[in-house]
Amino acid sequence: MSRAFVKEGDGALDPLPDLPLSAHPNYVTPRGLAALHARLQTRQTDLAALKSRPDRLDKLPEAAAERDIRYLEARLRSAIPVDPATHSLTSVASGLAVTVEDEAGQTQTYEITGEDEADPARFRITPHAPLARALLGAEVGDRVTWRKPSGATDLTVVKIECPPA
Repeated sequence: MSRAFVKEGDGALDPLPDLPLSAHPNYVTPRGLAALHARLQTRQTDLAALKSRPDRLDKLPEAAAERDIRYLEARLRSAIPVDPATHSLTSVASGLAVTVEDEAGQTQTYEITGEDEADPARFRITPHAPLARALLGAEVGDRVTWRKPSGATDLTVVKIECPPA
């Protein structure tokens, strides 16, 4: 094989491409901010452990940890803290929990959180999710329409409260 096609270098990897950052405002609750800091600390610890390995032939894990650290630092720099305790609880806002009732009388509580702590399985949704957009600004007793791909659903706001810590 011709040596012209063999890349020789110092064994270092090019940096991995950065993880994409959301174009939406980065609202974070106190719980979400603490989780971001904890994730950053964990990845920094992981990176230190990777760099202290006696055999560092595989640099990909280090590059991945460095990429994750860049992402988490960017998320922390762009964080817009939202403290649910400062809201009046008269209307739905980011950081609050809202209980709704559907047309069948079933109730469900959703928490409007930042993107980094959103978790549909725990009913934590982002402020730009279609349901959150329908709920933001609504007051107890208001009917809102949640437009879903499967069709519109009318919901009644039953309760607005600070989420459990």
